Amino acid sequence: MTQTVTNDPMKNRRQVLTVLCAGALAPLAAFAQRPVKIPRIGFLGPSSAASIAGRLEGLREGLRELGYVEGKTIFIDYRWAEGDYSRLPAIADELVRLNVDVIVTHTTNGARAAKQATTKIPIVMAAVGDVVAGGLVTNLARPGGNITGLSFFQPEVGAKRLEIIKEVAPRSTQFAFLYNPDSLGSVPIVRSVENAASLLKIDLQLIAVRVPDDYESAFLAMKKKGVNAVVADEEQIFIANVKRVAGLAAKHRIALIGSIESAEAGGLIGNGVNVPALFRRAAYFIDKILKGAKPGDIPVEQPTKFELIVNMKSAKALGVKIPQTILVRATKVIE
Repeated sequence: MTQTVTNDPMKNRRQVLTVLCAGALAPLAAFAQRPVKIPRIGFLGPSSAASIAGRLEGLREGLRELGYVEGKTIFIDYRWAEGDYSRLPAIADELVRLNVDVIVTHTTNGARAAKQATTKIPIVMAAVGDVVAGGLVTNLARPGGNITGLSFFQPEVGAKRLEIIKEVAPRSTQFAFLYNPDSLGSVPIVRSVENAASLLKIDLQLIAVRVPDDYESAFLAMKKKGVNAVVADEEQIFIANVKRVAGLAAKHRIALIGSIESAEAGGLIGNGVNVPALFRRAAYFIDKILKGAKPGDIPVEQPTKFELIVNMKSAKALGVKIPQTILVRATKVIE
């Protein structure tokens, strides 16, 4: 379009400014119309949403602290195996087909399924046992490939729990270890707990639980063998059913030590890392990756803080006297 120039200097100036402004605003308008890509996270859950509600809230809290609002500035596609680990590969493949920006998962089984499903999409481990022994990374400082995140000392935690329950019940002679043989991380954990039992000179019964229906028979077997103290592994089948496990332990008058949730649910002692805090920290890894960092260059982190929770109500019901050496080390005592 041709602009007619008049002899009026002010009018000419207004015409020139109009043309310049129109030209400057045109690309801005085009830019504003471009869709803003919202990051999409794929969450691969070995259990169910209800069973790890507190841990999921830790992840959401961590994302909010970094400015992400679920459903607005970040989307999360959840997929759940509902405790059936054989389903993990298929739902991991489903997340890959969705072409999510990052896959977040936990447990050795979840991380293995994600790693086998993709070598391109970044993977963040929210909380996995021994990632080196599990073959997920070869080096914590430089994990390489497309995976990073948080690992905790699961074999060492199992052994430590056995030491603690032995200290609480020094006269006990029969102990048991509840574990899930379908968990890919179970071999080094069982080995660590058996070594601890040998050093402590105690008899240890290995009690396998694969599905929740196994709980009742497991506790009946323990009672029949004279077990009066049991260590529960930090495994999803026990986390997802922690109230049921604690209830059966109380019913059969067996002292239970397990995850920190165990004591909250009515078990005698909870010991281990604060897993919801690990999930919250996982948001840091997600944020770095979304901003361009390569997962293989981000060191795998391990927690430095462990919690010890004592449930005095359960101790009284079991007739167990908690040693002062345990109480002074406790981070929380439930009265």
